[in-house]
Amino acid sequence: MVLNEIEAKAASKLIQKGYLDIPIPSGLDVVAEINRLRKEKNAVILAHYYQTGDIQDIADYVGDSLGLSQQAASTTADLIVFAGVHFMGETAKILNPSKKVVIPDLKAGCSLAESAEPNAFRAFREAHPDHVVITYINCSAEIKAMSDIICTSANAEKIVNSVPLDKPIIFAPDKNLGRYLIKKTGRDMLLWEGACIVHEAFAIDKLLELHKQHPTAKIIAHPESEDHLLKVAHYIGSTTGMINFVKNDSSQEYIVATEAGILHQMLKEAPQKSFIPAPSHEDNTCACSECAFMRLNTMQKLYLCLRYESPEIHVDEAIQRKALLPIQRMLEISKS
Repeated sequence: MVLNEIEAKAASKLIQKGYLDIPIPSGLDVVAEINRLRKEKNAVILAHYYQTGDIQDIADYVGDSLGLSQQAASTTADLIVFAGVHFMGETAKILNPSKKVVIPDLKAGCSLAESAEPNAFRAFREAHPDHVVITYINCSAEIKAMSDIICTSANAEKIVNSVPLDKPIIFAPDKNLGRYLIKKTGRDMLLWEGACIVHEAFAIDKLLELHKQHPTAKIIAHPESEDHLLKVAHYIGSTTGMINFVKNDSSQEYIVATEAGILHQMLKEAPQKSFIPAPSHEDNTCACSECAFMRLNTMQKLYLCLRYESPEIHVDEAIQRKALLPIQRMLEISKS
């Protein structure tokens, strides 16, 4: 079978598999090829902190959802390769409708984004027409298009506080982040009942037992975690906030309650410190929470999507125009 036949077969099964299933020649230096193709195609590789370490190391920019959105909004690249999950690629496409945006695996979804089904959310919003709708960036393009302002965990408090006090708020889709923000801001928001399966996987009993074994360790947690876990945390913040905290804090040991991919950046930023992944309910080899969706992306898939510029992210033009406005509002508020 000649190469173009292999490519055609892989393309025909793209939707079914989610990625291009094309063999990579034995001995191919994937890192060198990615670097060559990136330069040749004027491509930028954006990666989330929850990606594997090898993907983080080869990316042009590694960050949280806010930082990635800001990078996507300002890039001069012709091709955006998004090593993250589907809603992140959609956000980049919304910000860059004329650019090609690709993702290593189309099936890299998000349990939190999937918890807000568009038709159900539309009915929820229509039932509360006087409310300002703030949606967490972990949602689909369709949900963004029904929103007034988007937020990330890094700027959520600032976004909530930007809404006049006489305006009632719907906050979606993460109920845990919403409850945390109600406590932080004092706003009585109406919450959508969505959650991230990774951040709800942490076991409080195992965490407290682990802390007994490491009594000097500080517990740091992402605000998508459940309330009983946040109550015992010494620091609560976004992924970037957590990295900055461990880098600048005087302690030497931390128990980290978020997706385990973040440990790679923490060790790079503070190599002299110790980081222990918070334990999950599930009994697994690492005793930590990993996002199965984030782990669908690999270096091989990254190389293939850069080489063949596929799978490509598409967003309906009408949805793109509507979704762009609340994202731009978020980026504008984040500047001040």
